[in-house]
Amino acid sequence: MAPHAAPGSVAVSCGDGRGSAESGAGPERVKFDGVWWREAGVAQLKMAEAQVPVLLCFASFCRPCAVPLGAGHEVLVQKFLALYGGLIGVHRKFVMQQYSAEWGDYIDLPKGFAVSERCKLRLVSLQVPITSLGNLVASSTVFFCCDMQERFRPAIKYFGDIISVGQRLLQGAYILGIPVIVTEQYPKGLGSTVVEIDVTSAKLVVPKTKFSMVVPEVEAALSDIPGIQSVVLFGVETHVCIQQTALDLIGRGLEVHIVADATSSRSMMDRMFALERLARTGIIVTTSEAVLLQLIGDKEHPHFKEIQNLIKASAPESGLLSKV
Repeated sequence: MAPHAAPGSVAVSCGDGRGSAESGAGPERVKFDGVWWREAGVAQLKMAEAQVPVLLCFASFCRPCAVPLGAGHEVLVQKFLALYGGLIGVHRKFVMQQYSAEWGDYIDLPKGFAVSERCKLRLVSLQVPITSLGNLVASSTVFFCCDMQERFRPAIKYFGDIISVGQRLLQGAYILGIPVIVTEQYPKGLGSTVVEIDVTSAKLVVPKTKFSMVVPEVEAALSDIPGIQSVVLFGVETHVCIQQTALDLIGRGLEVHIVADATSSRSMMDRMFALERLARTGIIVTTSEAVLLQLIGDKEHPHFKEIQNLIKASAPESGLLSKV
């Protein structure tokens, strides 16, 4: 019997030298990294530590990496974006596939897929005619208003201007029957959405601590809206919550339009480089008037007069537009 083994038990050394095991009349215990664990606890610990090698391919590129055991679609999308974000972003939709030895070809990932062993995955872009990119249609569009809260008022550059433009956008959305989703970053500390912006008719107003707007409540709201293809996004801050929201949305195959005259940061340098980066990933940087007129598309549109009244006064000529 090995030293320190309990009476009636057998001590077994682990192959990696990190622990030992006892088996006997009672429940099996394993000593792992100097701590005694029940067998089930060790299994959970090892699973938490486990990393599975995967080969991620896009276009003509293939790059090896590792993901946690049990990683699902969300983690894999983020890995693909980290490796190939600049290439993936120019395509609006894509599908993820796994190589099947049985079929000798790639097959689409099934719903609920989780990585359980070494595998080869690829992301396949679904080609979209260039002429359709950036074409907003009211029936397939949703507006995202991000964190336009009272405590940001003294800190965000040209905050009064983006409030004015943001309210104009929301009025346009309500006129055209476009769903509006509003988030508030830690409202307990940062306050609610500013009173100048009317969110009473929004589909959803949700508090969050995550920087991205893409939280579970927002994902659930999106799944309830049929046929959504485009998101019009505005608010603060450009280089944090707006940027992370936009990247999450394109990772889900949605086309994103960021409204430059309704989006700002505390620093104009942060704002400028965020918009440049986002534009390079295929996100559309536009203006409030361009969005509203594109959504009606014709003078004969039944709501043309109402939208025309909204834009009769041009958006504020603030310093934002010289620093896009």
